[in-house]
This record gives sequence, structure tokens and C-alpha cells, in this order.
Amino acid sequence: MLQPVEIVAAALMVAKIAGDFLLASLNRREIERNAGAVPAALSGTMDAATYAKAVEYSRAKNTFGLGSELYEAAVLAAAIFSGVLPRWFEVWTGTLGTSGWSQSLWLVSVGLALAVPGLPLEWWGTFRLEARFGFNKSTLRLWLADKAKGGLIAVALLMPLLWLLLSLVAWIGRWWWVWGFGVVMVFQLLMLVLYPLLILPLFNKLSPLPEGELRTGLLALADRAGFRARSIEVMDGSKRSGHSNAFFTGFGRFRRIVLFDTLVAQLTPAELEAVLAHEIGHYKRGHVPKMILLSAGFMAGGFLAVDWLMRSAWFLGGFGFAPDSGVAPALLLVGLLGGLGTYWLSPLLNALSRKHEYEADAFARDTVNGHEPLVGALRKLAEKNLSNLTPHPWFSTFHYSHPTLIERERALVGEGR
Repeated sequence: MLQPVEIVAAALMVAKIAGDFLLASLNRREIERNAGAVPAALSGTMDAATYAKAVEYSRAKNTFGLGSELYEAAVLAAAIFSGVLPRWFEVWTGTLGTSGWSQSLWLVSVGLALAVPGLPLEWWGTFRLEARFGFNKSTLRLWLADKAKGGLIAVALLMPLLWLLLSLVAWIGRWWWVWGFGVVMVFQLLMLVLYPLLILPLFNKLSPLPEGELRTGLLALADRAGFRARSIEVMDGSKRSGHSNAFFTGFGRFRRIVLFDTLVAQLTPAELEAVLAHEIGHYKRGHVPKMILLSAGFMAGGFLAVDWLMRSAWFLGGFGFAPDSGVAPALLLVGLLGGLGTYWLSPLLNALSRKHEYEADAFARDTVNGHEPLVGALRKLAEKNLSNLTPHPWFSTFHYSHPTLIERERALVGEGR
């Protein structure tokens, strides 16, 4: 018989599934309603054949997304309600003891075990769905190598971090969570610097943008915008996917702009300057520290919740753990179930993200003296990535961190948001 806390967890799980099913149904209906022709406001973005392919891609992703949601919910439900986690913890600690290293290794083992059922979905998404529409460039060997390297890196980074967090409880006592929050924040800030320097090169080749007119133009734009990046680099994203992107990493003197090689191949120099200006806009408008502060607030709340829940017999006992099991099971349960609650905050978080995108777009427009280059870049990216030009408003509210193409164009040309 389910305990009260398990009933609450099950209700949250059902509510999330129902919400995603409703949103996917609305999105599918909107896709079908606009399947006949490119929306008038975006005429010229795609030809008829490309738009038909984009519609089919949107249908396929919509169906795959809903199927993935149901499958992942089933895996989570099996882990939470079957009793396997408390039995696993009991056997593990009975055999290896309750030291910080033992419990941190238990957490890592659970994480790896729960990742395994998702591998078939990831394989299907890459080698069936993405390949069907011409995006996948990866090989099975490269995909497996990525998974192996990613798993080893995760274990190497998480083991000492988890050991330190678990040890803080014994070292500090009641206020361990404050120090734990500080430790994880420092770790995240270090990763902002170290990830592009040490980890990203293990998966992708990063090369300085070659000398020439394009590099000269981009560096001149960066100077004009008051942004001195450590470097502008090109990443061999085409090794794995036909999708294109650009992103900004690091902070302070470690900041850098990274352009996918597919992006460089698809856009004109003027359009690339607009994309670079957009990325610089995120820095100039302070979006990175703002998001770090927001993340810090959520993280502090999460640590406080773990501290409270691990001391609440009804919580750990309700999921089958011994009431005095400590912080490791509480960390695991909050990590697994937290998303069921924060899912409903998605519209607010996405609204903030979209606000930042509008601000970066406006900065780019002002920096390159007009909206045409950025609009041209956004339209080409929509075409090359077979973007859904007509998502349902509710679906985009929950799932889109960026405004739709129509919304961005209207804002850029001054028609409002």
C-alpha cells in the first residue's frame, strides 16, 4: 500500500504526464492546422518542399517527445515505487559500510543505472529520427565513445564532490547545507571556466577562426561592442549533427565565443556579425550573472529542502528507507522528484529566458545598425534546422526558452512583443 508521500509523488507524476500530453496534443493540432503553407508573416523563409519537410519533422519530434516522456515516467515510477532503491541502499551499506565514499559511490551507481534505460531512446533519436531528416552525422562508434567518455567524466567529477557533501554533515552538523551550497556553487563557477578548456575538447575540436575578412570583421564588431573575448573559435559540430548553433562560455578574461562550423558555412559575414552581436548582447546585458544568481537561489532552496527532508521520518520512511538513513537517500529522492514540482515553473523560467533573448536581439540590431542581418540569420537557421514555425502558444510557453521566429521578427522590427 502506498504511503501518503508516495501518493503525492504519484499525483505529481500523473499531473506532469497529463500536462505534457495536453501540450503535445495542442501542438500537434497547431502543426496540422498550418501544414498547408508557410505562414504569411514568414513567407520566403522556406520553399514549399522544405516547409513540408519541417512540418513532418515537427510531427515526428512531437510524437517522439511524448513517447519519451511516458517511457521516462515509467522508469522513474519503477525506481521510486518498487522498493528497489531502499533495498539497494541497505545491501550496499551493509556490505561496504556507511562511509562518505561508500554512499557517494552508491549515488553514482544509482545514477548510472537509471541512465541505462534511456540509452535506447537516445539511440533512436539520433540514428532514426535525426538521421531520417538528414541531421545525424555521427557514427555508432562515435556515439558509444561519447557515452563512455561522458560517463567516466561524470564519475570522476561527481565522486569527490558527493563525498565532500556527505562528509560535511559529519564535520559541520546542522548547517552542513549552507556549506554544501557554497561548495557546489564554487564547483559550478569553476566548471564555467574549465569545461571549455578541459572537457569540451575531449569531444569536439575547437579551432581559432582563421585569418581573413570574416575574422577581421567579427573582431572589429566585438571591439565596437566593447567586448574583448579571449578568442572566437569554431567547433566541429558537423562531426555529429547538421544542426547549427553559437554559444558563449566562461566569464571574465576566460570568456569566449564558439561558432559551429555548420553556422559559419550557412550564414553570410553580415549575418554572422549579427549572431556574434547577439551573443555579446547576453554578456553586455548581464544575463550570465543573472542566471547564475537565479540558479543559486534554486540550489540554496534545494539544499535546505534536503536538510529538512532527511530529518523528517515521514519522508525517508515513506519511500521505504530507514528514517535515519541520512543525507544520501534524501539527495537522491529530491534529485529524482524535484523536477515534478519545478516543471510547473517552466513558464516563468522560459519567460525570463525569452526576455533575455529579446534584449540580446535588440543589442545586436543596434550594434549592426539594422534588423535585416539578424532576421536573415534567424530565417536561415529556421530553414536549415527545419524549425517548427507555428508551435502552439501554450507548448512554447512550457518548452521554448527562445521566442518563436515570428515573435523575434516582430520585436526586431518594432512591432512589439
